[in-house]
This record gives sequence, structure tokens and C-alpha cells, in this order.
Amino acid sequence: MPGSRTGETASPGHILALLRAEGPLTRQELQTRTGLSRATMVERLDVLHRLRLLRPTGFRASSGGRPAEMLAANDVGHTALVADIGQRHCTVAVADLHGTVFTQEHRPLPYGHPPAETLPYLLETGRGLLKATSRAESLSAVGLSVPGQIDHDEGTTIAPPTMSGWLGVRLREEISRELPVPVFLENDANALAFGAHCELGRPDAALVGVKVGTGIGAGMVISGRVHRGETGSAGEIGHIRIEGDERRCDCGRRGCVSAIAGGKALIRDLRHSGVRSTDDLIRRVWDGNADASRLTAAAGRLVGTVLATVVTIVNPRYVRVGGEIGVLPPFLRGLREAVLANAHASSLDGISVEPCALGSNTTLTGVAGLVADELLAPAAVDALVARSGGSPDQA
Repeated sequence: MPGSRTGETASPGHILALLRAEGPLTRQELQTRTGLSRATMVERLDVLHRLRLLRPTGFRASSGGRPAEMLAANDVGHTALVADIGQRHCTVAVADLHGTVFTQEHRPLPYGHPPAETLPYLLETGRGLLKATSRAESLSAVGLSVPGQIDHDEGTTIAPPTMSGWLGVRLREEISRELPVPVFLENDANALAFGAHCELGRPDAALVGVKVGTGIGAGMVISGRVHRGETGSAGEIGHIRIEGDERRCDCGRRGCVSAIAGGKALIRDLRHSGVRSTDDLIRRVWDGNADASRLTAAAGRLVGTVLATVVTIVNPRYVRVGGEIGVLPPFLRGLREAVLANAHASSLDGISVEPCALGSNTTLTGVAGLVADELLAPAAVDALVARSGGSPDQA
């Protein structure tokens, strides 16, 4: 199992990783898997209990003698304040590290909304939601999903042109100044892909997530981890250029997929019929308007044609589609048809192309899951043990 170790060197962090991957397990099962002595296992479980990182889940049925208590990683007793910040919205939610969303608040925002206005709303709303759910005391981290590339070292975003005011803003620093807990950032399409991965039970199989709203992006989860690429731009399918098309994209180039098939492009193409917003577009599609449905299906086919190349290269088991436009039935049908028609035949064997089962909560669940992987990673847990006065390597 990735992240696990055996023998007397198995630290508290690696024991917790084993429980996250294979638990719940009994103490004897943990000893068998790690090779630790009983005394060492007792010591390391004690420190994990003290740090509230373990939870009992019941007892293993016994053929004789006393039933053995089963233990699991305590991902439900710790809270994350998570937010999905988009080009025209902000959703703030309270979740546990298992990805369960307890409550949320959504606010539509104008294009180009500045961080000086959005961040105070996020913090004020977050505090209110934490209080309402009585989970303020268990707050362990904040996680943000934002469009564009992320500088994970600096805690900043390289936002799309429509959010130019967010470029270089030290989001991690500004939020941790108000909420003194770790703050994590992730690209919105990556967060959506990871949320779909969590919803499926964190399978080993590769997954590609596609988010289609105002713009278009994709994320990939390979071997249980988000694949961000060398510069953090993996999955930017919305800015692949379609030869021969000269429609201008917000990025400054012409012929990008987003400029042809994104939500903003569809609104533009339907403006003559009175469509002025994404809500107008969605309403027309659900009402069965012929023009809106036809253009939305064509957008799905274009994105699906580009996605077919991704499927051929990555060869995922799952493709999950989300976003306000991505889940519209004509878009989904067009996308699925194009993927099945254009990807290499062998890459389609057993593939599943479906909308995100969690709907709009997929991104929030993904952020919570990514936060959990950071906070409960073996190195992070062992550092916490050391700071608490324990020694992760003491036998």
C-alpha cells in the first residue's frame, strides 16, 4: 500500500495511512500488517487517540473470547471550511474530512468580482456556518477551489483574465491571518475530478473530470493523486486551439475551445434570441428550446472531440462531467457521442462517461478530500505527533 511501512519503523502517521486505506482494522490486524510489537502498537495508537485522529467503529465478530475493537482514521471528527470560487459565484461550505458537506451558502457574483469584496464575504459566511453547525471548535483547515493555475508554494493563483484582480493575491496568507489553520488551494477542475474520485470510493483506476461552466477545464486523478503537470496547467483543454476558428478567447488568443463551446460563448451565440446569462441558457435548454438545445449539443460534441484525445492518451476508467453547462442533457449526449466516436477503440473498453453523481457538491467534496490527504499524510501526522511531545519513531 502506498504510504505504509512495516516493522518497528512504522510511525503513527503510517499507521493512520494504513487505516485510511484498509480500515477499519483491529489492533491485532494492525500488528500483523505493520510487524510492530504489541507494546509499540499500544504506544502509537495512544498518541493517535490523544490527537483525536482515531475513532472506534464497533467490534469484530469473534468465534470465541472477547470481541476485538475496530479502529478507523477519524476523518469525521475534524472540520474543513471549503469554498468554490468561480468567475461568477462563490459557494462556502462546512464539511468533514470524509467529504460530507453539512451546510453551504451560494452567492452569484458579477464577472470580475475582486478579492477585496469576495474574501470578506467568504470569511464572514464561513464563521457563520461553522457556528450554525457547532463545528467551529473542530476546524482543522480551509480549502479553496479557484479557476486557473495555482502556485502551491506561494499560495497564490494565476487566475483567468476575467478574474485579473486575483492574480498574485496571497490567498493562503490573507485567510490564515483571519483563521489560524492550514489553508490549501486547488484548481477548480482538479477539485471536481478529485470529488468524483472520492464519490467513487477512491478507486485505483484513472479518472478524468471535465468542468464546463463559464469556461472549460479538466482534471486528472491518477493512482489516487491529482496530476497537475510540470507547471500546474495539466487539463487546460479549454485553451486548445481549433484550427480555422477565429473567435477571440478571454486568454487573448483566437479559436480556443472555451471561446467556441464554453458558457460565455453559448450566451453570445444565443444573444439574438434574448439569452443574457447562464441562467437564461439553462432555462431555455430545460424548456426544450430548439436553438439552445442544438447549440449546447454542438458544444458538447466539440468538447467531446477534444476529450477523445485525452481519453486515448490517459486511458481512464472513468470520465465524469460537471459544471452548470456540462450537466445539461444535450451537452452530455454530444460529449459522450464524440468521445465514443473519436477515441482509440482500446481506450474505450469498459470506460464510464457520466455526470458527477454529487452534482454541484462534487467540487466541495473534492476540496475536503484534498485537505484530508494533506492533513492526514504520514509526514504531516508525524510532525503533529512530534509537536505534541510524542516521538513518531520511538519504539
